[in-house]
Amino acid sequence: MAQIRAEEISEIIKKQLAGYETAVDVAEVGTVIETGDGIARIYGLEKAMAGELLEFPHEVFGMVLNLEEDNVGAVLLG
Repeated sequence: MAQIRAEEISEIIKKQLAGYETAVDVAEVGTVIETGDGIARIYGLEKAMAGELLEFPHEVFGMVLNLEEDNVGAVLLG
């Protein structure tokens, strides 16, 4: 039966930590509450700014044009 040494475990952990990289992907996600005539109303994008490009499912994009108190309006591009 082989003995596990603390030094071996320490070295393995140090090697794993040395190769550890952090990557953070931050995305703000909203909910489409209404669509019509190429315009989408989206709830939950509190940090959206006018002119900002939004990405929707199925490779559809939109541009924020209207900033309301509780939702944003975006024109759909495609």
